[in-house]
Amino acid sequence: MTQYKTEKRKARVGERILITDAVFSAGYYKNGDVLTVTHRTENGVRAGFNQDIWRGEYEVIVGEHTPTPNLDEMSYDELVSLVEGALKALRTRSYKSGYDQGRFDAEIEAAHGTYEKSNQQKRDEIVAQAKRDVSALIRRNFTSRTDFIVNTEKRTVVALRKSYRLGYVNERGIAKCAPNDCFNAHIGKAIALRRALGLEVHAEYLNVPQPTEVREGDYVARNGGTERMVVSSEDKFPPYDKPFIGLDFVNRHSDMFKIIDDSRVGEGE
Repeated sequence: MTQYKTEKRKARVGERILITDAVFSAGYYKNGDVLTVTHRTENGVRAGFNQDIWRGEYEVIVGEHTPTPNLDEMSYDELVSLVEGALKALRTRSYKSGYDQGRFDAEIEAAHGTYEKSNQQKRDEIVAQAKRDVSALIRRNFTSRTDFIVNTEKRTVVALRKSYRLGYVNERGIAKCAPNDCFNAHIGKAIALRRALGLEVHAEYLNVPQPTEVREGDYVARNGGTERMVVSSEDKFPPYDKPFIGLDFVNRHSDMFKIIDDSRVGEGE
């Protein structure tokens, strides 16, 4: 029987809870049930089949283990069955891991050849992942409204989870770009929203490679300078309300500029 190490506190979204004192269950859950939290409410959480669970009815699971069988008390047939089950599970896992990895490697090599992705490709994939992540988290946590405050000057993003009915803030999270990193609003939104929801922030969001290719809509600054200039293609009418610089010029003199913002918000990126 699995034993759990628990803490008495309010659970975060995604954590598992152990029902210890089912008072208001109405038959939907009972003591000993293990449920995953999907939402936080004012007086507790929501889990299982979308049931509200009062804070005093559960404890948060922080660890678990299955007690080691007492071999001295097991019969010969039980010992044989235990060993055979363990060997079968080990063979199955080893075979599946090797097969899946081999098939994945073969598909990648057949489609693209063997090569290392560039830092720009890795960054593009992480930005696309962040956009999907934010969209999925908002859909899944629909009981509150999600607002973002993006400050490009301070290079910060704040996620606010607000009550639909009363408008007050239930949860908030903040992401701040390091001084020497390129700011990206989409990655900032994913970090801030995950922090607001009490979820783990993916490591790739915190260690994303810096961009190496200048694109239209990026903001650049001269090395050692602070003025933000939006990159505009020479064959298009430049923006009239902000400082700009030509894409071809930046590419020809790339050693003179640094990309400081590649969010390209509102441009289909």
